[in-house]
This record gives sequence, structure tokens and C-alpha cells, in this order.
Amino acid sequence: MRAPLLLLLAGVTSAPAAAQTLTLTPLAEARLRYEQVSQTGLPEDADAVTIRLRAGVQAALGNWSALAQAQGNLAVVSDYDDGLHGISRRPLVADPQNIALYRAQLRYKTDHLAIAAGRQAIVLDDERFIGSVNFRQNGQTFDAVRAEISPIRGIKADVSYAWDVRTVWGVDGNGARPASIGGNYVLANLSAATPIGTLTGFGYLVDEDQATVQGYRLSSQTYGSRLAGSRRLAKAAKLAWQLSYARQSGYGRNPNHYAADYWLADLKLDLNGPQLGGGYELLGAGNGAALTSFQTPLATTFKFQGWAGKFLTTPPDGVRDLYVDAGYGWAAIGPIKAVALQAVWHHFESDRLVRHYGNEIDVVASGKLGKTTASIRYASYTADHFATDTHKFWLQLDWMI
Repeated sequence: MRAPLLLLLAGVTSAPAAAQTLTLTPLAEARLRYEQVSQTGLPEDADAVTIRLRAGVQAALGNWSALAQAQGNLAVVSDYDDGLHGISRRPLVADPQNIALYRAQLRYKTDHLAIAAGRQAIVLDDERFIGSVNFRQNGQTFDAVRAEISPIRGIKADVSYAWDVRTVWGVDGNGARPASIGGNYVLANLSAATPIGTLTGFGYLVDEDQATVQGYRLSSQTYGSRLAGSRRLAKAAKLAWQLSYARQSGYGRNPNHYAADYWLADLKLDLNGPQLGGGYELLGAGNGAALTSFQTPLATTFKFQGWAGKFLTTPPDGVRDLYVDAGYGWAAIGPIKAVALQAVWHHFESDRLVRHYGNEIDVVASGKLGKTTASIRYASYTADHFATDTHKFWLQLDWMI
């Protein structure tokens, strides 16, 4: 980490400190969550009450800023499998107890350039490939150097090199679920504004160096493009769209030789209250062997293929996800702001051999009162030819300073 920091310090300069004011900004947030899971095949349900706390400070002086932030997760009720302590009679809730450094970074920013070095959260596009996994109580961060360059209006290059990924398993992570995964990670995006949306080309190189994590079989190279845009059809009607394609193959020490495709087509119609949408997402299969299908090990996977978590690792035969969603949003209901209701239905099939995996229904309601956001969420997966019936329920309070 020292070499990238020295390069950062040597490559940019700031204005004289005497003409600037040092600003200190506290960083604080808290989350209280109850998660209940019942899963066919396990004799007991999981009940988890966890509290996440994050606290730190950011110091800014002119174009420079530095921050340090710690995070901790306390299991108040721990009747669940946290993924780290052997075979359990209960379903997995991937929120082990933890206390650790969450972020520690130095950043230099101008109108056309931002460079950050250190432990940081990296979120690219919709987090389909690179995300912070913020839904889990222990978020994902990267020990990395990141450069964001905007030479002209509407053009942006975003390139990161990371040498370690801090996982959601926390400081006690071990074996196939380690605290961190070292390696060489190159995450590159180039985006341009067009009349029909933002067009992004991307390349993600993942070269893991820990054999305990699937024997290097998550190392991959992924290249693709994405178009995301929106247009107002009328005063009270707005249409948004996403189109994406990517191709993935083995990389680095991955012993698997494979190639798999990714496709996404998504439409959303917002009628200034009512919301309708749907889409089709495909994570393709390779030759049908384990981990030769399209994988997204650095994604915020909770956002995709249903909240029940049946497809966090893509099955050997890939997955096709046809989904429809509907909702309603209110700016305010009395003192409660940003009130939203949403329901999503998923129909899952395999890509290879086209077998019906199962269906899922997800429902969420949320609202904000002051600095606190409350949400209630439910997911129900009905299995056909993949996994087992699973039902999950969440109650959650989020507070941020």
C-alpha cells in the first residue's frame, strides 16, 4: 500500500495550506435488523437480531481529504448460522459478529480528476459486477488505488487497481469464507453521455491468490458494455431503460477453461406514483461444470435474482431471470417521507438445458422519519428443480448522521 500512496503524493499538489480551512466531518450510522429465515430441509428456523455501527471522521483541506471509519456488528440474538462455525441446524444469515477497520483512505479531487488510495468502498454502475454489499451488516471494501478522470463534459474514465478485497465475513473469516482475498484486481470503466443514455464500456480482471476460495475458480476476465438512460414521456410519466452485454472467461490461475455470456434488458415506467417495470437477465452457462457459468464474485448480489439468495453463486447451468415489478411511491404521508411499496415476481430457469428452477416473490415497504429509515421486507422462493423452498422476513431501522 505504501508505493501507491507515495505515487499519489508525488503526482499531485495542492494549494498552500495557509489559504485553506481544515474541515472535520463526523461519519456515523447505525442499523438495527431482525432477520428470520425458514428453509425446507433444515430442522430449525434462523432468528437474527443484529446491530451494525459505523463511526469515523473525514478531514478535508482544499483539494485533499482523508477519512477513517470503523465498523462493528453485534449479534443480540444469534440463533442462526453465521457461515463461520461449522455445520448448523439453522439457515445461513451472512452477518457474523465483527469489529474492524471499514475504510481508511486519502483522496485528492479537482473538477476533472479524483484519486483515492487506501481501503475504500467501490461502487460501479448498478453494482451488478462491482459493489459494496451494503445490505449485509459487514460491507465489502477494497484496498486499492482508484482514479476517476473527466477530461471533458460527458466523458469519464474510472480505473481501479486493488490488491485485497475485505469480505462480508469479517475478521473471523476463514477457509472458503476468509476475512480478505488478496490478488490482483483491475476494474476499468469508460462512460460517455449520448442522446439515448450513458454508454459504458467495462473490463474487470479478477486474479485471486487464495486456493481456499474455490481453488482460484472465481478468477475471471469480463468485458462488456451497458446503456442506461431515461426520458420523460409526459409531465407525469418517465420511462427508464437498461441494456447490457458481457463476455466472461477464465483468468489468472483459474484451472477452468470456459466462456459465458451475460445479457440484461430492463424497462421501468414511473407515473409519478405508480411504477411498473420488468426485465430479463441471463447469466450464461459454460460447459455445465461447476464455476464455468458467468460469475459475479465482487457484485452486490442481494440486488439481483431475488432476495432469498438462491443464486448468489451462479449454478453450473447458468440462470435466466424473467421478472416483473410494480410499486407505488409517495413523497410524504404526514411526517413520513419517501414512502414506497414494491413487489417483484421472478421466474428462474437454467440457461443450459432450460429447466425451471423455481419462482420467487419479493415485497418491501419503506419510509423515512427524520434521519431514520424504516423498512419491512419479505422474500418467498418456491423451488422446482433447484435448491429448496425458502422464506425470509426482515424488519430494519437505518439511521445516519
